[in-house]
Amino acid sequence: MNELPFMLPVGLLTSDGHLHRQGLMRPATALDEIEPLGDPRVQRNEAYYPLLLLARVTTRLGPFAPVSPDVLAALPAADFAHLQQLYAHLNSGHAPAALLPTPQVQAAPALPDTVETECPHCGAVLELDLAGA
Repeated sequence: MNELPFMLPVGLLTSDGHLHRQGLMRPATALDEIEPLGDPRVQRNEAYYPLLLLARVTTRLGPFAPVSPDVLAALPAADFAHLQQLYAHLNSGHAPAALLPTPQVQAAPALPDTVETECPHCGAVLELDLAGA
């Protein structure tokens, strides 16, 4: 089967301080979709199904191969949603999933170096230095 490389929008930060964003996913088989239904975790809580399914078809994530459900459970929600979207696209029979855009995480807007405020007690106008210089 063909494996599709992907890049997670946020990434998995491991305890050694490394951020892992690259991985591989393969198309699902019928058994991939059926077998997790018999898992006791899914029978207790259906929300566990996508986690088990994605763990079966995600063949690599950074240094993890195979990828366990525990590894996927540690992903930020944005990354898990990205994998679900990739899975749906890869298994829909449409255009190659490589054409899917990878969501970009936007940087926080720059803060000003100073802020003007008013003292709630005396009404004096104060200028606060946020740059710390």
